[in-house]
Amino acid sequence: MPAEISRINPEKLHPTPGYHHITVVEAGRTAHLAGQCPLDGSGALVGPGDLDAQIDQVAANALVALAAVGAGPERVVRSVIYVVGDDVTVLGAAWRRLTGSVIGPAFTTASTLLGVVRLGFPGQLIEVDLTAALPA
Repeated sequence: MPAEISRINPEKLHPTPGYHHITVVEAGRTAHLAGQCPLDGSGALVGPGDLDAQIDQVAANALVALAAVGAGPERVVRSVIYVVGDDVTVLGAAWRRLTGSVIGPAFTTASTLLGVVRLGFPGQLIEVDLTAALPA
């Protein structure tokens, strides 16, 4: 973990499944990525009805977006994950697939996972919003 980023879990708060309750960035610039959607380079939805395929595409897209600003997943200081539905089993599966993906380190930081009714593209099942602290 970069020295200017620290992640904290206060002892009096509940244990987490991998994320931290608090992320502190000492100084520097941040990049706020638009919600990363499961779209390919042409703008077509990947994996209609297939949450795993959509998660994989979102992770690949996020990796490209982070690289464009000179950052990697370990530089993410805040994430918000939106998954269509309210089934805790599906939400948990989405969390596990994301944390095991190429951007898995992004989710060790302050993170929120939400079940939602609908996202912006027809058939879209997931979107991930990331904020990264940029290297000096």
